[in-house]
Amino acid sequence: MASAVSPVPQPKPGDLIEIFRLGYEHWALYVGDGYVIHLAPPDEYPGAGSSSIFSVLSSRGMVKRELLRDVVGGCRYRVNNHLDHEHSPLPVNKIIRSAEEMVGKELAYSVLNRNCEHFVTDLRYGKARSRQAEKFKTTATVGGLGALAAIAVSFAVANKRSQRQ
Repeated sequence: MASAVSPVPQPKPGDLIEIFRLGYEHWALYVGDGYVIHLAPPDEYPGAGSSSIFSVLSSRGMVKRELLRDVVGGCRYRVNNHLDHEHSPLPVNKIIRSAEEMVGKELAYSVLNRNCEHFVTDLRYGKARSRQAEKFKTTATVGGLGALAAIAVSFAVANKRSQRQ
């Protein structure tokens, strides 16, 4: 007898969507009708969904409204309103209105202080939090930060070279 596989729960407007990328999680806010609003690199092509390494190396982010299926791509995702036990969500109409007002805006981006998870938790709770940034900050070592900086510099140099060609 075959066992039933439970489908991913259908998100509701105002839900946080956690998307499992290679090495990190990307976050989006579900706004209804299959769409999410999320913070992504400004030069990323539509539907790329922050899957590139440049999404974590960029210093700027663009607020985009895209189909959930395009942002998810082939990755696994789940509804994860992870701070509901600590903070009461704002009213859904306020969450959605605030998110829609942000679409098209370019914002400062920092993987540790102003990332996609900070962006969506601020919309849902009125408090910008990122568990993955908090975890990284508490477990990072000087060597780990040095390695991250070296990777960032090598990507920046390669990007400059490709722009000159």
